[in-house]
Order: sequence, then C-alpha cells, then structure tokens
Amino acid sequence: MGPVGLYRDEGVVLRTQKLGEADRIITLLTREHGRIRAVAKGVRRTKSKFGARLEPFMHVDLQIYEGRSLDIVQQAESLATYGERICADYGRYTAGTAMLETAERLTSEENEPAVQHFLLLVGGLRTLADGAQPASLVLDAFLVRSLAVAGYAASFEDCAQCARPGPHSYFNVAAGGAVCPDCRPPGSVTPAAETLVLLSALLTGDWAAAGASEARHRREASGLASAYLQWHLERGLRSLPLVERG
Repeated sequence: MGPVGLYRDEGVVLRTQKLGEADRIITLLTREHGRIRAVAKGVRRTKSKFGARLEPFMHVDLQIYEGRSLDIVQQAESLATYGERICADYGRYTAGTAMLETAERLTSEENEPAVQHFLLLVGGLRTLADGAQPASLVLDAFLVRSLAVAGYAASFEDCAQCARPGPHSYFNVAAGGAVCPDCRPPGSVTPAAETLVLLSALLTGDWAAAGASEARHRREASGLASAYLQWHLERGLRSLPLVERG
C-alpha cells in the first residue's frame, strides 16, 4: 500500500458526533469530494486550535489525510462563519438544520463529487444568515432546488405527466407535481394558484415574487415542498417537524 494521501478542499460542516474522549467525527459536504466523514482529533479539548471551526453551518478550508476507514482533518480555516448568525434566531436555526439534513440525505454516496449540491448549500446558508429573506422561504427554495439538482425537479405549471401547458389546478407528489385533469391520479390536491406561482418563483430564484406572497400561500407551499421531498427520500427528515413556519 502506498503512502497516505493528503488533499485540500473546502466544505460545509453538516453534523458532528463524539468519538472517544476528545475527538469528533465530522460529516462534511465538500466541493470536490462530495460528502465525506473525517476524524477531528482533540477538538473537544479547550485548547483545540480549530474546534470552533468544525461546527455545523461552518464553511471551512480543509487539509485532510486519507485514512483507511475514516479520513483525518489536519487543518481547518474558516471561510464563512454562518453558524453564529443562524443559531442566534430559532427560525433560522431550525430551517438551517433542515437544510443540512437535506444536503446529507441527497448526497447519499460518500466521496462522490456533488458540486451543484455544495454550491446550493453554501448559497442557501449565506442567504439564511443574512436574514434578508424569511427563513421558511429560504428553506423551501433550498428544498425544491435540491430536488431539482438530484434529478427530481417538480413541475409547478405544465403537466408533469403529459407536458400539457399549464397552469393546472391539480398537484400530485407521486406524479411529479402539477397535473392536468386528464392525468390527475387519485389523491391529487388542489392548491391555490398563487401557491404554485410561489413554488415556481422559489425554484427559479425570483425573490421579488416570492416576497410578495401571502402567508397562507407560503404555508401551503411549505407543505407541498416538504411532502415532495419526503416522497423522494422515502422517509421523513428528523429536523423538518421542528421548523418554525410563518
């Protein structure tokens, strides 16, 4: 076996778990290496040089050794400290936690490059930390865009089954989104037209249209986005029920 490799990458800390008396296993979504798990030795000691940099929501530049089972963090430098601003507000914190869990679940294969997921997560956390947009809208935008990146883009206008131009009045999670009357499966729902317009705006990044939406349409959009996500994940997110909705 050759010498242990050393590589450098940037990543977002998704979660941490204790290991032994002083170490942690850090799960990260990185730009070049996708989702990885690495041991950060001694970070739970008060004298640790980079313990605070390896907390959830942190965007860091890393130097990592390739280990036989788990990689080992050699160095970590902060690129953006989103955690402090996100954790200072309950609504932002719960939304951010759901974003981290979604990113981890949609990048299920370790060490598989996931650049689009990484860039989407960094942009989402930056927007969430800035506080210029409501946390629930940032989360829902992240959910529908993450699903699109993963190959599960929902249709919010044309029929998801036959592509008949919309808008259409029916929505079915299993069918892929909006459906026309001819393709409507049993169990389809009839959301407000404004709700589907909002979801389309969140998917395309039209924050002006999203910001002009009413609270009732935001709540309905959140329900559809959550249901669509959980359908494709096949089991629910632990963090989603805790999200504070406006």
